Amino acid sequence: MSLHDDAALVLKEYEGQEELRQTYLDHLAAHPDGMWKACAGGHITASALVVDAERGRVLLTLHKKLRMWLQMGGHCEPGDATLAAAALREATEESGIAGLALLSGGPVRLDRHSTPCAWHLDVQYAAVAPPGAIEAISDESLDLRWFAYDEVPGVADESVVRLVEATRARL
Repeated sequence: MSLHDDAALVLKEYEGQEELRQTYLDHLAAHPDGMWKACAGGHITASALVVDAERGRVLLTLHKKLRMWLQMGGHCEPGDATLAAAALREATEESGIAGLALLSGGPVRLDRHSTPCAWHLDVQYAAVAPPGAIEAISDESLDLRWFAYDEVPGVADESVVRLVEATRARL
């Protein structure tokens, strides 16, 4: 199964955000290259909110280009077998934490936003870090920091706040 087919299946099975979910499915139907950064009309991206082992804090990255506190995530790559694998790869690369485990149940939410390269149709997962995990800043980040849930609205935009809320409901 191709990554495009996997994404379509994941989105068909996703419950909630019906109108936005349909936008993503329509995008994939209209764009055979809709998973890739080269698709100028927008592309599916994958991200994951990293939660600490005690499930009391989230790890956010101060994105180098956007200069915003965000969850880990980004563009799909040809080596990604599934959308979940892309989210896990991005979270691992950007957090420096090995052994992350995605929460069961598939994506936590969807978020469509404009970026300098194109529209991102982000499929957002959540991942739990192993006990004692130590983060390491990647070259895509200016900083990494753990935030208690109630600190997130003071540093991040509404999309991250909604992702934290949806993740907490899933936990």
